[in-house]
Amino acid sequence: MARGAGRGGSSGAPRSVDVAQLAGVSQKTVSRVFNNEPYVSADVRRRVLEAAAELGYRLNNAARALASGRTRHIGVVTLGTALYGPASLIMGVERAVRDTGYALRVVNTVEGDPAGIGGAVDSLLDQGVDGIVISEPIDDGQDGVLADRLDVPVLVLGAPPFPAPRALAAGVGADLMAQTATEHLLDLGHQTVHHLAGPQQWYSARDRMEGWRSVLIEKSRAVPPVIEGDWSAASGYAAGRELAAVDDMTAVFAANDDMAIGLVRALTEAGLRVPEDVSVVGFDDIPVAAYVTPPLTTVRQPFDVVAQEGIKRLVHTIENPQADPLPASEPPVDLVVRASTAPPPLQTPRGRGRRTTSRPSGDRHGQSLDGGSSAHD
Repeated sequence: MARGAGRGGSSGAPRSVDVAQLAGVSQKTVSRVFNNEPYVSADVRRRVLEAAAELGYRLNNAARALASGRTRHIGVVTLGTALYGPASLIMGVERAVRDTGYALRVVNTVEGDPAGIGGAVDSLLDQGVDGIVISEPIDDGQDGVLADRLDVPVLVLGAPPFPAPRALAAGVGADLMAQTATEHLLDLGHQTVHHLAGPQQWYSARDRMEGWRSVLIEKSRAVPPVIEGDWSAASGYAAGRELAAVDDMTAVFAANDDMAIGLVRALTEAGLRVPEDVSVVGFDDIPVAAYVTPPLTTVRQPFDVVAQEGIKRLVHTIENPQADPLPASEPPVDLVVRASTAPPPLQTPRGRGRRTTSRPSGDRHGQSLDGGSSAHD
């Protein structure tokens, strides 16, 4: 029998008193460890956690809720989507919550749902939650209505905070990342940068477009017309067919990697080489971005960092309702430079699809793409 097995009374379930006995500490000390209270030494905390793990002890959240007046649940409202960015952010939230003593209640919404975010929030409040995370929301016109409903702290990821008394925001840095992507292309020598935007009801798509536009205006560069996609590779492909006919177009910043990949495919089919003729930058750094042809330069989103900081601030606000919120920090900007960007061609002939300039010997970006050899077919 393993050490500690059989403890916990007739039910066999281990109790905090069993953890205290095995760790050689008081039951109060066990409680302090699991409540993350200060003034517990690292050695004592380690012994308690090891004893709990050995016994299979799980904190009784129901009992804690009765004692504290809290449900020990955090609600999450998320768009029901398989898109890489929102899905990665939710995974980051799940990882960040694991060690907080809280459980998650998740409600999915969909674009066009009449109930929208407000209906999801009402559902969570009816179930009983101590705080709410709203992840990558779209603008459904309910911000003002939500303000009247939210009587618990709310954390908004990837959008400005709602006008609620205890509203927090994390991850509002897409404009800075877009600025970095645009500046990278200008620093390579491109005269301006075209933008393939995401759907504009998404706050994150608006932020990326604003970051791109602000750099061009600041540097007195021409601001080309925006083409709006729907985040899909298919919409990027359609945009690429349109952009391939634009004279003197040498650089494109796409609002996500999927659209960038579709864009590259369309440009290639039009006879334009990436990056020798047109440089392309994406956004997100999806796993396949490093393996398409050419490997995609992109801005990596710090999903785990944003989720961890956001959950930390939300839990602090839940447990310290009279205290000032923890200060926010800007997420890091990580531009991953790969082979889809280069200086512009010396000459940009008119008439897309008729480029005849030969590739310099030894050019590492010289592999051409055709309809049957693309890594993203």
